[in-house]
Amino acid sequence: MIRVGFVGYSLTMDCRSSKKFRLASYSEERFCATLESNLACLAEIMRYSVEHGMLHFRISSELVPFASHPVCSVDWATRYASVFAEIGAYAREHDLRLSTHPGQYTLINSTSEATVAASVRELEYHAQIFDLMGMDATHKIQIHVGGIYGDKDASIPRFVENFARLPPAVQRRLAVENDDRLYSVADCLRIHEAVGTPIVFDNLHHRLLNAGEPLAEAFELARRTWTDARMMVDYSSQGDKKRIGAHADTLDEADFRAFLDGVPTRDFDLMMEIKDKDLSALKALRIVEEAGAT
Repeated sequence: MIRVGFVGYSLTMDCRSSKKFRLASYSEERFCATLESNLACLAEIMRYSVEHGMLHFRISSELVPFASHPVCSVDWATRYASVFAEIGAYAREHDLRLSTHPGQYTLINSTSEATVAASVRELEYHAQIFDLMGMDATHKIQIHVGGIYGDKDASIPRFVENFARLPPAVQRRLAVENDDRLYSVADCLRIHEAVGTPIVFDNLHHRLLNAGEPLAEAFELARRTWTDARMMVDYSSQGDKKRIGAHADTLDEADFRAFLDGVPTRDFDLMMEIKDKDLSALKALRIVEEAGAT
């Protein structure tokens, strides 16, 4: 079966679980009000997803404002533990696969110690969300390998070295994704072989950066790295009149059908990285159902 999902928020709902505010206006009162709103909206979005058969959802990294920043003075994990636990219980009850994707500045292979330290704090925050929800290690924290810094052959071992600095709660949840400019599936395999992190296969990124492998072969190479959970896959197509690698505004149904026909299995969790989010995810789910893959 294929579980279909979307990223962050729904375009059909009047709430977002990623409300934020400027650092300069931080106060404990504002922090708590924002987090409470975000958690309430996350629970609502998850109910919507389940009710519409979309059983894969990526939680916004901005769920807890400034969670990994030194300014955060609230013990939010203790104060809102019961809320997180309730949200996690709902996800488990309905077999909803969750993931997170820290932002572009989460770079554990950086040459800057300050950047690595900040990245570790950010990853700890993401793992803490899953711990509070009671979610096991099948719910992943997805990141890119990072930069090349002039030497890819040094940057991959540096990722491996800094991986050892991550707490077990992060290590067992971490997954790496092939990107469109720097690190292909073949590059990600070097990291998997060193530390065991599974590879999230991104079809558009593979189309733009690869080692000559056709889609089906690269997909299968990534699939074999998933020994502790179902494979996670990101799907998009090239956006019209956009920079190369930019995601499409809405689902290209012909391209999506070709993707389904081109992969060697229909047993994975599929994240739709399309700009209109749940609208395209619902279209994709219909196509998946027509293909008999649910």
